[in-house]
Amino acid sequence: MIVRTVIIALLLSATAAAQTTPTFVPVAPGSPVARQLVALDGLAHARWEAVASKKLVGTGNGRDFYQWYLSIYAPRAGAYRIRYQSPRNGGPLERVAQANGAKMWFPVQDLKIVGAAQLMRKHYEQLVVSSHAMAADCGSATVTVFTAGTAGRAVPAVTVTNSCDLAVKIVNQPDGPVLELRGPYYGAGAPLCCPTNAKATAVLGYRHGKWSETPNYFKVEGGPLGDERRRYIRKTPNWVRGCGACAAASRPIAMTRRVSSGSMMPSSHSRAVE
Repeated sequence: MIVRTVIIALLLSATAAAQTTPTFVPVAPGSPVARQLVALDGLAHARWEAVASKKLVGTGNGRDFYQWYLSIYAPRAGAYRIRYQSPRNGGPLERVAQANGAKMWFPVQDLKIVGAAQLMRKHYEQLVVSSHAMAADCGSATVTVFTAGTAGRAVPAVTVTNSCDLAVKIVNQPDGPVLELRGPYYGAGAPLCCPTNAKATAVLGYRHGKWSETPNYFKVEGGPLGDERRRYIRKTPNWVRGCGACAAASRPIAMTRRVSSGSMMPSSHSRAVE
């Protein structure tokens, strides 16, 4: 009798597990790293599901290189069916490519699903993800908010970019959730190693039908981040030369001596200004 009870319990447990394991069509590439339910269709409807995954593309110099993917699925016809995938359908991710003549693949990527929140209107959630891409220097960071679009698709609602780093978290306020952005802020001409404010904080919210950032520290764009914009952001000035300019500002006498002796030329390479 005890054995029979145990068998029945195991069968019921296996059945429940099978019922709660969704079927993804198609399966996200590579190995899943994180998943997030999000009510893009509204809290009264079945949740969509976002999957962050990565796939090994090569190994060189003792380091593994990955292609990251963001796959967003909607519950349709008894399964979770793909409604947006990055990089195939656009940002925030790019396709990784091998460098010429080297066992290295760029850009070096990372992706994090931050969470879901009712950022744009009540009872409807948006998906928040952050990513980082580096091909030279410190690279660029991107925060992307996805919402439901036309024809049952997921689309980027707003994109925030910054050189080097950009952290984000969802913060609840009395008039609704907002995004708190944290990262280095660069004023005009500031080199990458010497931000104007190394720990700048801004708040991004959706009010009266538009996105608004306070203070205006980071680059905010409505909708998806185009390929040309992503390539421009990633092509940051050389880190060493940027730090040389910063060192020159803090040690003008020593720098003047080195230049006058012919051992070093001053650098004018600084962060591109939008």
